[in-house]
Amino acid sequence: MASRADNIASNLNLANFSKATELRQRIWFTIGALIVFRFLSFVPLPGINPLALEGLVDQTRGGILDMFNMFTGGSLERMSLIALGVMPYITASIVVQLAAALHPTLAALKKEGTTGRQKLNQYTRYGTVFLCMMQGWFLASGLESFGAQSGIQAVVDPGYMFRVGAVISLVGGTMFLLWLGEQITARGIGNGVSLIIMAGIVAQFPSFTANLFEGGRTGSIGPAIIAGFVIMVVVLILIICFMERAQRRLLVQYPKRATQRGGMQADRSHLPLKLNTAGVIPPIFASSLLLLPLTITQFAGNSVNTESTGGSFIVTLNQYLAHGQPLYMTLYAAGIIFFAFFYTAVVFNPEDTAENLKKNGGFIPGIRPGKRTEEYLDYVLTRITVVGAIYLALVCVIPEYMIAQTGIPLFLGGTSLLIVVNVTVDTITQIQSHLLAHQYGDLIKKAKLKGRTR
Repeated sequence: MASRADNIASNLNLANFSKATELRQRIWFTIGALIVFRFLSFVPLPGINPLALEGLVDQTRGGILDMFNMFTGGSLERMSLIALGVMPYITASIVVQLAAALHPTLAALKKEGTTGRQKLNQYTRYGTVFLCMMQGWFLASGLESFGAQSGIQAVVDPGYMFRVGAVISLVGGTMFLLWLGEQITARGIGNGVSLIIMAGIVAQFPSFTANLFEGGRTGSIGPAIIAGFVIMVVVLILIICFMERAQRRLLVQYPKRATQRGGMQADRSHLPLKLNTAGVIPPIFASSLLLLPLTITQFAGNSVNTESTGGSFIVTLNQYLAHGQPLYMTLYAAGIIFFAFFYTAVVFNPEDTAENLKKNGGFIPGIRPGKRTEEYLDYVLTRITVVGAIYLALVCVIPEYMIAQTGIPLFLGGTSLLIVVNVTVDTITQIQSHLLAHQYGDLIKKAKLKGRTR
């Protein structure tokens, strides 16, 4: 059922877009910031041999680096200044959110309002710098060792100076992206960090499309596979749009209050519970955990002794955890379902919600305030999370299976589709909100002008 805001947004007059000067300035600023982000993705780290690096990247296909490379728009495979992208910030923010839900001191900060959120954001930035330093050091040292074992020298002058320079450059690149994302959020349109991730994914669309149709022209990919893949992507996008906007609206009633005419009127509102409260976090966590062993052994290269017990176990594990294998699909779906419930429990606290309703005098009809309301919210949230977790698992597993069977790259995986659709819907919603505010502003101005003429 569409809400009143959706009905108003559907009747927006797009002809007013040309009159909304502030909105146009915000959109142009966002586009300019994303162009800067794309330019930075082609600025290489000092001391990197691009031709040798390309050969190394081809040997690490199928690992977790492919997923990170997708989020950075190809910056990782080019080893640019922003090779780490904003993934360290996302990891640090998730860790801080989990810690705020489990640690009493951080939980108290979370309830302090703006001041507490600023402190948590500061902790997140500290964690981002720490993760960037660790990942940058291991990335630089991994390039040196992996290149030496493979007979390819991707680093011109290996050593501690190269590692220190790479770490400083990568930390600076990631922090600049965070600053750029904050500027987009404040002076542009939409969430800046989310738009940067989406821009990195969408930037690979032209090359993916060209490779897909080139495969159809050469005969390596059949026309039926191309048509089926396009239909699957369109259907998945429609399903994601529908499911991401789906919500369970719980009726909340407040005590009767006296009106100006002397009557009594009860206020009513709705508590919306999203079907997919966890967002895209479960697929990212599940795929990261599954692909981590494969990536570690790929970097190990020839150092793995296949005749030893540990080496043979690692090789066997890689075979079973390859894309398209039944064990991989089963563990991937199980991980998505687990993290969907886990992260939903972190971001939504039924106890706090029930307490806030009780303080404001609100109650759910037929449910007692307090403990009974908490139990009812937990019951409803668990039921809708079951549907949301199954939806996430199907949306992510089906593309992975198609990719494994057809050999099509990871660009159109379930995680990338979820991110692109979610960010697009959120940005369009914010544009509609700006247009709606502009229309209300015009109505207020006309009303003032009519009042002066009387």
